[in-house]
Amino acid sequence: MIRLRRWLAKSWWLSHCHYRLRGIPFTGRPHEEVWYFAYGANMHDSAFRVRRGMSPLEWCAGRANGYRLRFNLEGRPRGKAAPANLCADPAGEVWGVLYRITRAGLLHLDATEGVPGRRYRRLELDVQDAKGTTVRAVTYVADGNETDGRPSLRYATLLREGARAHGLPEHYVRFLDQVQHAE
Repeated sequence: MIRLRRWLAKSWWLSHCHYRLRGIPFTGRPHEEVWYFAYGANMHDSAFRVRRGMSPLEWCAGRANGYRLRFNLEGRPRGKAAPANLCADPAGEVWGVLYRITRAGLLHLDATEGVPGRRYRRLELDVQDAKGTTVRAVTYVADGNETDGRPSLRYATLLREGARAHGLPEHYVRFLDQVQHAE
């Protein structure tokens, strides 16, 4: 299934058909630009650029108001670690990295994240960049568990280092530093 998604990401027309069959909106042209909001491991260059093979056109720090960072997803190995997720919270805010990418790049990112699939789905949300300008961005969320788990040390380190490298506010970096990791 992963190979099929990656192959579809290379063919715009086939991707369009694949998404429509699954009832997922699919608009635009391959060269059009979109903003992607990373709040988890994709904040780190080793995950986003190296592992995912992405080449962003631009990036900046961003804040999503009305959401809270949770670690309520089933990780791998099962039960040992919990990756990040966004959950609605009117009083919350989550900082992350806004990447400007092409729609073709977003399809590639979908394929590497397993979208469309059983775990993640796309969410469009308003994110404020470092200058206070609001942009419409795409991110990935999932239906999480009722209770939070703990991220692995490796995963928590990716979040912390990614936040520092992209200039996220010090108070948010301190928050990430306080996240307890699984043993």
